[in-house]
Amino acid sequence: MPLVLPGRTFTMESISMAPGMSNADFNRLSAFILQEFGIKLPPAKKTMLQGRLQKRLRVLSISTFKDYIDYIFSEEGKQQELIHMIDVVTTNKTDFFRENNHFEYLRDYMLPEFMRKTHGREIFKIWSAGCSSGEEPYTMAIVLQEFAKANPGFQYSIYATDISTQVLSKAASAVYPIERVNVIPLALKKKYLLKSKDKSKPNVRIVQELRKKVVFQRLNFMDNYYNIDKKFDAVFCRNVLIYFDKETQERVIGRQLNHLKSGGYYFLGHSESIMNMKLPLNQIRPTIFIRS
Repeated sequence: MPLVLPGRTFTMESISMAPGMSNADFNRLSAFILQEFGIKLPPAKKTMLQGRLQKRLRVLSISTFKDYIDYIFSEEGKQQELIHMIDVVTTNKTDFFRENNHFEYLRDYMLPEFMRKTHGREIFKIWSAGCSSGEEPYTMAIVLQEFAKANPGFQYSIYATDISTQVLSKAASAVYPIERVNVIPLALKKKYLLKSKDKSKPNVRIVQELRKKVVFQRLNFMDNYYNIDKKFDAVFCRNVLIYFDKETQERVIGRQLNHLKSGGYYFLGHSESIMNMKLPLNQIRPTIFIRS
């Protein structure tokens, strides 16, 4: 079906490769992405943005980036295309047991402390903020499930959010190429991974026991209000804030901390810092903080 914009109609027959994105178009779109999603795209990212959006122009049968941006800014575009655009624009790199010292700290210090304080009378709640395709929350699930087996009465829940519906769909399916799980110890693979019976597709799937522990939801960190009705014992927001400027980082962390209990733990990625930010966080280890 051709896409109709005011005064213009485009069909697949009229589309091959869109001409390059002008500087004016890039500046217009990058300013919008920064305002709406907090993602900073310097001029050096123009070629990357152009390449990633090419597929959206083909899908919509739009012939120029200017027309695509006009569509994004239209009411229909905001309703129908914005979510697809951000799926294409966002970078989603993650691994199981990434920055493993955080999971070791969770296992060796946080969880035993939680059990001493609550005696199993409370549910341990953890938030994977910027969960991408699910490797982080499922790593949490493996660690927490192992602790639960060794500590009768321990209960937990995992909340996982991302702005990209595309990666959330992958995360919810919990299916991964077998090479993605090489880092997981063999004993844990045997417990928590199911191998595909189709030998032409060497995939694995996280077992249902862990899948049902994770709730996935779309969330834009730039929203003024997060529709979250709980307080967490720990928040992992790792390797997400690097795409924001310092001012935006501070605002986003502040909103996240509204959902972290006093005495709860906050984890950043190893390349991230809250230096010179006015936040109710006390550092206890590099990239590990306690909310005051």
